[in-house]
Amino acid sequence: MKYISTRGLAPALSFEDVVLTGLAPDGGLYVPETLPQFSKEEIASWAGLSYQELAFKVMQPFVAGAVSDAEFKKIIADAYASFRHDAIAPLVQTGHNEWILELFQGPTLAFKDFALQFLGHLLDHLLKKRNQKVVVMGATSGDTGSAAIEGCRRCDNIDIFILHPHNRVSNVQRRQMTTVLAPNVFNIALEGNFDDCQNMVKASFGDQSFLPEGRQLVAVNSINWARIMAQIVYYFYAGLALGAPHRPVAFSVPTGNFGDIFAGYLAKKMGLPIDQLVIATNSNDILHRCISSNDHSKHQLQHTLSPSMDIMVSSNFERMLFDLYNRDGAAIRQLMDDFKSGAMVLHESALVKARELFTSYGVSDDVTVDVIREVFDRTEYLLDPHTAIGVEAARQTRRRQDIPMVCLATAHPAKFPEAVRKAGQGEDPALPHHMSDLFEREERYSVLAQELAKVQQFIASHVRP
Repeated sequence: MKYISTRGLAPALSFEDVVLTGLAPDGGLYVPETLPQFSKEEIASWAGLSYQELAFKVMQPFVAGAVSDAEFKKIIADAYASFRHDAIAPLVQTGHNEWILELFQGPTLAFKDFALQFLGHLLDHLLKKRNQKVVVMGATSGDTGSAAIEGCRRCDNIDIFILHPHNRVSNVQRRQMTTVLAPNVFNIALEGNFDDCQNMVKASFGDQSFLPEGRQLVAVNSINWARIMAQIVYYFYAGLALGAPHRPVAFSVPTGNFGDIFAGYLAKKMGLPIDQLVIATNSNDILHRCISSNDHSKHQLQHTLSPSMDIMVSSNFERMLFDLYNRDGAAIRQLMDDFKSGAMVLHESALVKARELFTSYGVSDDVTVDVIREVFDRTEYLLDPHTAIGVEAARQTRRRQDIPMVCLATAHPAKFPEAVRKAGQGEDPALPHHMSDLFEREERYSVLAQELAKVQQFIASHVRP
């Protein structure tokens, strides 16, 4: 299978090359030239498979020829060996046909573990095969960083540098990153917001001349295709558990960077009968505004109780636009140029398609807190603020009560005690046993000014020989 850029000016790449490249040289994002299609009968035959077995079935067509089946099964097994629940992605019912898909059972308590534990083991395999060393550079609004560090901390051929916005992630999120004292792990607290971090990463990928000779950057953010690919799996897993493909399912996805819900869209295109995909946003609601009123303009970024969604530039939305515009690279280049100037306006035909595929809803902090309180009072189930946004968006936009609505629980509530306290739930939720001493561990990170040259100089000087 070949992979092409959303902007149409980069050469097609193999799976192995696309994993190690990240951003395309024309500034676009890589997507598969074609998607595998699964029949209703084939999907039905997967009922009862373990998560790992299902992951192999869903992802194998994307990697065919790049990794042997035996090696790929081992990568998958190793990736999910550290998850705390044998089901990997268990479902919990919170209402009539309303389900929570717990995506926080991985080592860093967030859905990013599904893709980043997999990507870490995949990179380790590919780099050893090539006898190559690389530099991983990523930006995080809170959860990506710790999951990426956990996935790469034991990789001899990787030095990893993660940028997070200084004082704009939760204490748990920060410490999950900064207490990993491995020699190949470097945390940078940037004096700015997440979009500033993301812009630095994109600029560095565009010109990598600051790196020592023989090194290249590899992306672990969701611009890396392998991350999106790994996230497709849990849509099939939840769907099968709730009766698919013999009945349709619906999903509500708290989203900031659009990668998670884009994986759901791909699952639908590949054959999973998804009736509704809900884009759930916080007050940084650029995606909701785009779908509901064709307003994809940047507003002042707000600091909310759901910091992992405090994003105004949703990188993966470009992949969606590519399909909405019939894979016209020139049209995407124009849209991205328009957005750089402040706003993009979707063509009416693209907007109609988007509204057929997605519904959307924005949720304020006050409502988020109310939902955490209400769900706990009624069910004694504690939501994190991001998941609460998904639940509220689902309830406000749900089209059919007879179809299971699955709300993606993207993080453990212990990562966001401020929201839980505001909801009046008393003591902060306890961290799982393996993380109980988190606040006693030594931290290591560097606070840097929002200057690209200084960040790049820091990276260049800390890359190991």
